[in-house]
Order: sequence, then C-alpha cells, then structure tokens
Amino acid sequence: MMIIVQVSKLGKVECSVKTTYPKSRLPSVRKKRRISAKLSPWLFLAPAMIIFSVYVLYPILSSISLSFYNWDGMGEKTWVGFGNYVELFDSDAFYTSLKNNLLWLIFYMLAPPLGLLIALFLNQQVKGIRIVKSLFFFPFVISQVVVGLVFAWFYDPSFGLFNIAIGALGFEPVAILANEDYVTFGIIAAGLWPQIAYCMILYMTGLNNLDAEQLEAARLDGAKRLKMLWYVVLPQLRPATFIAIVVTIIGALRSFDLVATMTAGGPWGSSSVLAYQMYEESIFNYRMGYGAAVSVVLFLIMDVYIAYFLWRMLRREK
Repeated sequence: MMIIVQVSKLGKVECSVKTTYPKSRLPSVRKKRRISAKLSPWLFLAPAMIIFSVYVLYPILSSISLSFYNWDGMGEKTWVGFGNYVELFDSDAFYTSLKNNLLWLIFYMLAPPLGLLIALFLNQQVKGIRIVKSLFFFPFVISQVVVGLVFAWFYDPSFGLFNIAIGALGFEPVAILANEDYVTFGIIAAGLWPQIAYCMILYMTGLNNLDAEQLEAARLDGAKRLKMLWYVVLPQLRPATFIAIVVTIIGALRSFDLVATMTAGGPWGSSSVLAYQMYEESIFNYRMGYGAAVSVVLFLIMDVYIAYFLWRMLRREK
C-alpha cells in the first residue's frame, strides 16, 4: 500500500491511497483466456458426451457383459462364459438369420444409386415437377410399420396388386410372404421403397449445393453429360454418398420393423434376421443372455463393415 501526497497550485495538500501488488500476484488476463479456451469446448461437449454415455456406451457394455450370463430377466444371473456364443454358432437359426442379413446388405446397396438416378431426374426445371417430387418424398415420411402393412396387402395372393398384375400376364398367383424362397426378397423390396426415397433426398440436397463455377468451366471445356456427371458432379456428391451408404448399411443390418410386421420371422424362421432373432430370444423365450450374444455379434458385424467402408473412403480422399 502506498500513500501519495500531492500539493496543488493553490497550496492545498491532497492525499490518495494506492494499492500495489507484487508482479507474481497480478491477475493475468492471458491466463484466464487460456483456461476459458481450454474449458469451453469441454463444456459444450459435456451434454452430448453424457447422453452418448448413458444411451449408447452403457447399453453396449451392459449387453456385452450380459452375453456371458444365463438370465431370464427376473431371477438370478448365472455365469456361463462363452456358452451362449457356442450355442449360437451351433444353431441353424443363427446361420439363416446371418444369410438373410447378408442378402439385405447386398440388395439394400441398390438404394444409393437408384436414389441418385431419381434425384437427377427430379433436379430439373419442368412444369409440375413439384407434384412428382412430393410423390417420391411420401415413402420417406411414413413409418416402417405402415410400409410393412402396405406391402403385406400388395403381396396378398387373393386381392394384392402384385398377383393381379402377374395374373394379367398369364402367371399363377404367388404367396410371396408364405414362400420360403421368396419371402426375404419380398421384404427387402418393401424396405427399398423408403430407403431409396431417403437416399434421393440426400442427393437432391447435394445437387442443390453444387459449385456453379465448376459446372460452367466443365461446359466451356466441352464436357458432355456422362463426363460431367462422372468427373464434376459425383466428386462433389461424395459427402452425400458417404452418408447414404452408411445409413443404408445400418438400415440393412437392423432390419427389424418390416420383418416383425410382415412375417414375424416366418414361415418357419426363413425370413428372420439377427435383429429379430435377438428380439425373439429375449422377449418371447426369456433368454436375455442369449439375445445379448446375438446383439453383440450383430454389433461386431456392423462395426467391421462400416470401419472397412470408412477406411476405403479416407484412402480414396488421400
């Protein structure tokens, strides 16, 4: 503390008190800014991290832990180690579900290219195109349960439009959902309807954000439609393609709603997938540990497939 005495021109004595601090105790503005800059990102991330931990990370870890137990959901858990996995890999139902999931993956990958073709068709300044767009948007808006019911009526052997159409061509009616050879393909076709609409919306958003300068430069260089699409348009649509493929893969692997609505895994388990098998074993058979083992296998397949696709995408960009 310092007392400062000043004598004014009029002869008056003025005193003032000034508090001084050592240099080590001076508040550092830069230090505060550094602390604030370090804490701010974590404060913004904290809510998302908490939600992710509670609703994603904890269920994954608890499912992995539960897969090593035998539990009916009510009584005591019994440790069985890898017993659930041994039984799972010895089960014919598991391989049927796995085969159906692979079929879903293969045929569901038709959604991104078909969605792109429809988006290119709708991305035109033509009279009445808005009405056509709304018709293509419709499948994306309705729920999977509604899609399942619509296609169950569509495939009905007595009054369904599908059998009426093939009957007009001279073919016998086919009960697709009751035929072990056709049922999975019929459900996949139903799932493709809204999935193509979703991919179409992604690509239409990407087409509306294309770089006009690149398109104009390509036109001046004499690029035709196919070359323009391949060398100018598609490279700019990579983000949309990435999202479309990842979401399509996830949709194919967790294909539960349509199977449950249209066939409930039948006939005789021929249309079951891993997600439905997990649900059936856990809820109907009261085998929570066995159902958790199915979910862990499905989770690993999904992780490997998506990680491989991400690696390929990043490698191409480099």
